[in-house]
Amino acid sequence: MSFFKIVTDSTADLPAEYLKENDITEFFLPATIAGSTYRSLTELPLKDFYDMMRSGERTQTSQVNPDEAKEGLLKLIDAGCKEILYIAFSSGLSGTYNSARIAAEDIKESHPDVKLIVIDTLAASLGEGLLVYYAVEMRKAGKSIDEVAAWVEEHKLNLVHIFTVDDLNHLYRGGRVSRSAAFIGTMLNIKPVLHVDNDGHLIPLGKERGRKKSLLELVNYMGEHMGSFKDQNEVFFISHGDCEEDAFFVKEEVQKRFGIKNCLINPLGFTIGAHAGPGTVALFFLGDNR
Repeated sequence: MSFFKIVTDSTADLPAEYLKENDITEFFLPATIAGSTYRSLTELPLKDFYDMMRSGERTQTSQVNPDEAKEGLLKLIDAGCKEILYIAFSSGLSGTYNSARIAAEDIKESHPDVKLIVIDTLAASLGEGLLVYYAVEMRKAGKSIDEVAAWVEEHKLNLVHIFTVDDLNHLYRGGRVSRSAAFIGTMLNIKPVLHVDNDGHLIPLGKERGRKKSLLELVNYMGEHMGSFKDQNEVFFISHGDCEEDAFFVKEEVQKRFGIKNCLINPLGFTIGAHAGPGTVALFFLGDNR
C-alpha cells in the first residue's frame, strides 16, 4: 500500500472508527451552544446537541484558523509524515480551506522536503467524506499521493449532494430562506430540497409538501443525476440530523430502486448540524454533475 497521510475536517462527518481504522487525521471545527464551546464529540454527545437545538438554543460555529492548521500539520510532519493530502471543507461554506492553504504555503518554505497538497473539495458533510473514502480506497490500491489528488480534483464536481430539512427556521437563521418563507413553509408543512452547487454553496432546488415526499425526492434526484456514473456507484452515503429512521428509509429506497448495496449512514456533526438542524437528511453519490 502506498503510504501518505490523509487529513480532513470534522465537517466530513465520518465515523470515528472509520478515521481510526484508516489512519485519517481529523481537524475539528468547534461549535458553541448555550454559552459553551465544544471541540470534540466526546465533550457533548450529538443527541444532546440536537436536543438543545430543539429546545431553542442558538449555535455558532468556527473555522480552523491558519495557526491551528499549521500547528496540526507540523505535528504530523514531526511524527514522520513526509507526504500529506488534506481533503478540506468547501471554501463556499467556510474559511477552513483557505486557512489550510496558507498554513501549507508557510510549511513548504521551512520544510521543502515535505509534499503537502490541500484540496478544496467544494463539498460538505459526507460529500466531503465520500471523497475521503475514495482517496482511502485508492491509497489501499497503491496509488500515489499525486494520483489520488488528481482524481479528487477531477471528480469533486461529480460528488452530488442532495438534502432536505424538517424545520425551515434553522435555514432562516443561516440566511438561506426569508423569515416569511420560513413562517409560511412551517404552517403549510413545506419541506425544501437543496443541494451543494459547483461553487460549494447551499442552493434551494424545490419544495415538497410533507416529509415522506421530500425524502422520496432525494431518491428521485439520484435516479436523474447518476448518469454515466450509474455503474460506478458501488457505495452511497447518507447523513442525518438525529433522525436515523428517516435515513434508513432513504437507504432502503435507494437499494430497492438502484440495487446499490453498500451504504454508510452517520449523523451530521456540529458544524453542518448547527446550520441545517435536527431532521436533516442528506444523500451523497457520484453523478455526471451536481
